[in-house]
Amino acid sequence: MKNISNGMNLSIQNLSKRFGEVAVLHDINLEIQKGEFIAIVGKSGCGKSTLLRLIAGLEQPSAGNLQANGKEVKGYNEQTRVLFQEPRLLPWKKVIENVRICSVDKEEETAFEALQAVKLGDKRNKWPRVLSGGQKQRVSLARALAADPNLLLLDEPLGALDALTRIEMQNLIEQLWFEKAFTAILVTHDVSEAVALADRVLLIEEGRIEMDIEIPLARPRPRDNDFIYFEKKILDRVMGREESIKSEQRDVEYSI
Repeated sequence: MKNISNGMNLSIQNLSKRFGEVAVLHDINLEIQKGEFIAIVGKSGCGKSTLLRLIAGLEQPSAGNLQANGKEVKGYNEQTRVLFQEPRLLPWKKVIENVRICSVDKEEETAFEALQAVKLGDKRNKWPRVLSGGQKQRVSLARALAADPNLLLLDEPLGALDALTRIEMQNLIEQLWFEKAFTAILVTHDVSEAVALADRVLLIEEGRIEMDIEIPLARPRPRDNDFIYFEKKILDRVMGREESIKSEQRDVEYSI
């Protein structure tokens, strides 16, 4: 049984965000429980990354209310960490120092434990420039873990990785989420990734949550008929039913 005592509850009520005259999010209402893994999908420009930044406290809402563990979010919360698409490592600091500067106690031992958790303990004294893209992203993940967060926000962190490295990172994130018991929110364009990792998948269209679907599949999740059912259900809505049919027709033509 997964221990969820370290997670964070989120309550979002009538949340809206405007940039000047442009309305990006409209009346978002959402409840997230401690220890849940939520994935947010949608086309580019739909507002999913803006919602993540609001939850992180990096942006302020134009209207509505956002609470974390019963307290209004008014700025960046020390119990929250964000993993971006770019690792954002400091090139003039070695791997262990990149992790240590964000650790909960600033101790090298804590940073090393986080590196071991992402299977990079042997890279502690390396410079970021000698690491592969996947290794850099794992260091970034270790840096987030070293802060012992209650909430981990993932803004398309695997988008620039090759397919095999991406699968490895998905498995690692799922393992650490289960072990550390934080709440996780992932923004991704990859519906398959969302179904593989999330307890619930949210679809945002034109700044509104248009789908909130539970994924009641056992973990780990093989790509079986049940998996494909949920993937297709979400894709049909993301692409529009007509576009999805055309895509299936093309796949059949290519396979002939």
